[in-house]
Order: sequence, then C-alpha cells, then structure tokens
Amino acid sequence: MTKTETLTRGARATADRYENKLLAILFLAFGFVFFDRQALAFLAPYMDDDFGLSNSQLGILSGVLALTWALSGMFAGSLSDRLGRRKPILIGAVLLFSLFSSASGLMTGFIGLLGARALMGTAEGAVLPMSQSLMVEASRESRRGLNMGLLQGSSAGLLGGIVAPVLVVWLADTFGWRTAFFVTIVPGLVVAALIAKYVLERPPVERAETAPAGAAVRGAPVKAAKVPVREVLRLRNVVICMLIAPCYLTWFVTLITFTPKYLTDEKDWGSGTMSAVMTCLGVAWVLWGFATPGISDRIGRRPALIGFTALAVCCPIAVVYVQSPVLLGTLMILTYTGLGCFTLFMATIPAETVPRAALATALGVIMGVGELAGGFLGPLVAGWASDTWGLQSAMFIAAGGAALVVALSFGLRETAPAVLRRRGVAA
Repeated sequence: MTKTETLTRGARATADRYENKLLAILFLAFGFVFFDRQALAFLAPYMDDDFGLSNSQLGILSGVLALTWALSGMFAGSLSDRLGRRKPILIGAVLLFSLFSSASGLMTGFIGLLGARALMGTAEGAVLPMSQSLMVEASRESRRGLNMGLLQGSSAGLLGGIVAPVLVVWLADTFGWRTAFFVTIVPGLVVAALIAKYVLERPPVERAETAPAGAAVRGAPVKAAKVPVREVLRLRNVVICMLIAPCYLTWFVTLITFTPKYLTDEKDWGSGTMSAVMTCLGVAWVLWGFATPGISDRIGRRPALIGFTALAVCCPIAVVYVQSPVLLGTLMILTYTGLGCFTLFMATIPAETVPRAALATALGVIMGVGELAGGFLGPLVAGWASDTWGLQSAMFIAAGGAALVVALSFGLRETAPAVLRRRGVAA
C-alpha cells in the first residue's frame, strides 16, 4: 500500500486546503513580478521626453534585467537545495524586487535606470524557482501541470498582461510615468506578509506521488540527499529544456518589449488602442497559461508543447501584417499560447524528470540559461536589428525563436503521469 493510500481523509483535506492557499499566494507573488517587469515596456513611450530611449537602449534595459534575473535564479536555486530552505529566500526576493522597481521612478538618466533594472532582476530571479519548488511539493499529481500553469502562466498574464497595461497606462496618463513606478512597492509588501504568515517550508502532509522517479524519500529533509549538478545536466529532458528556454525567451521578451512601440510608432495607433491590444495578450496569457498545462496533463507534455508552440509562431507575424486593431487583438488571443508552454519546459517537465533534492537547482539552471541567452541577448539583437532594418525585424526574430522550439520539442521524452500509465497498461 502506498503512502498516498494510507493518508486519512482529514489529512488529505488539510493537504488540499494548503495546496489551494499556497497556489493563491504564489499566484499573486509571481503575478506582481511580471507586473513590475512589464511596466517598462508600457511606460517607454511616456519616457521618451525625459530619456529619448532608442530601440537599442530599450533592448538593453530589458536585457540587463534578464541577465541579472538569470544569474540570480541559478544561484538561488542551488543555494536553496543546499540549505533545504525556500521560504526565507522567497520573502527577501519579493521585498527587494518591489523596492528596486519603485526606485526606477527616481532615476533621471539612462545609466541610473539601467542600474535599477539590474537590481530588480537580481531580486526577481529567485522568485520563480522558489515558488515552483514549493508548489510542486504541495501539488497532487492530477493537478501538477494545472497548478504550475496557474502559478507561472496565468498569474503573469492576469497581472502583467491585463492589469499592467491598463493600470500603468492610466497612472502614466493621470499622474506621470514616475508615479506608475512608485506604486509597485505596495503589492510587494502585501505579498511578502502573506508568504511570511501562511506559507510553510514543507507542506503539512507529504504527497508521495509528487516525487519524480528516482527522487529522494519525501520524509527526509531536502538537504539530506544531494545530487551533483553534472548528474542533472546528463538528463536528456533537462538538456533539451535548456535549449528550448533561450529560444522561447527570445520569442517572449522580444515580442513583449517591442510590440507596444511597434503599435504606436509603425502603425501610428494611440496609447489607448495600444493598451487595449496589449490587454488581449494578457487575456491570452491567462487563458493559455492554465489551459495549455492542464491539457498536457491529459494528452502529454510533448504533444502539447509542439502544438501550442506552432500557434505561438503566428503571433508576432500577425503584429506585422494585421492592420485592424480588433482583428489583431482576436488573433493575439488565439495565438499567444507560448506562456502556457513556459510552464512545461521550465517547471513541469523538469520536475517530473529530476530527483527532488535537485529540483530548485534544475529549475534555476533552465530559467537562467533561458534568460541569459534569450532574455538578455535576444532583446539586444532585436533592438539593434530594429534600429538597422525597422521594428518589424524584432517580430521576425521572435517568430524564429518559437519555430526553433517546435523542432527541439520532438526530442523530449514524455513525463506526464497519466500518459505514462496509459502506455503501461497498453503494453
């Protein structure tokens, strides 16, 4: 009889309640990370009078955040696995990224803004691997993909993709762009308090089914079993996810950084129209953020990643060629499917592949490689290309990144428990 089968009904109810509570808190935490990260893209048109940002400078600002995010994520993941602690690192990261985001509103030159964004990325990089590790450990097998999708995809979509363009643009129009940066400190303080009060270092009831094959015994402390990084990097799925990450980060960061400016500069749309179209990206972000990983729980991680990424290739192409705001917004909702895929290669597939004792390390490495190569270099190249050949170049670079992901995904080994069980029965 498995450990799961011996759980009492009361213990299962306690575990389920905590799972839902944890999901809600981490949903807010990572959502506000992306609210802060996205704010610069929406405020860039307002900052031109003070900074006169070129496309290359906008790419540098986006890239330096990705660079420090990557280094921080890799360091925090490794540190967390060594210490066996997630919660203190997460609280510190939430407090610091809120402070540094607000500091952007105090800057009077490009160098100062660059420094504030670098510090912001340093703090934000730790949030995702800590949140993912805590969520995996508290999740039921049947909800693992869905939970990770809501945490990483839908949260960022709701707060970074829907709330941010509306609220940030309104604040900039009403009070100025600096005020829009200042208000970002408030939600961070609230979320940090919620984490401190309600989040446990370990779930109240250990779920045996959340451990991947070959993982350490879940009753033992996290730091009891150590797995060398080199062993993690020998796993085929981890290597492929590391290759996928920079390609998908190129798609995402390039698209989200340059689309607002493309709509206002190239299509000559007003800030209200731009904000409405960008909100459609947020709607798609929320929808596919949970739908894609939820579907993958049933059809498999590999086919879901291939199919939904093929749709994502079309999104930046639509930005270039579709002239109607209504039609473009509709197509964005239908094709902005990539953020749901992020959950698969950046969290769910690695979590179902590596031993639990190396979980935060693996998640940090995959995220770090993606942010370094795709989040940092991607917008730099796209910004240079846009200044040289026009902003449409950035959109084609984004589409190319997603196309590479489709090809790489064919090399993944399936990890979805339900699909593997069906194959076992068939065999």
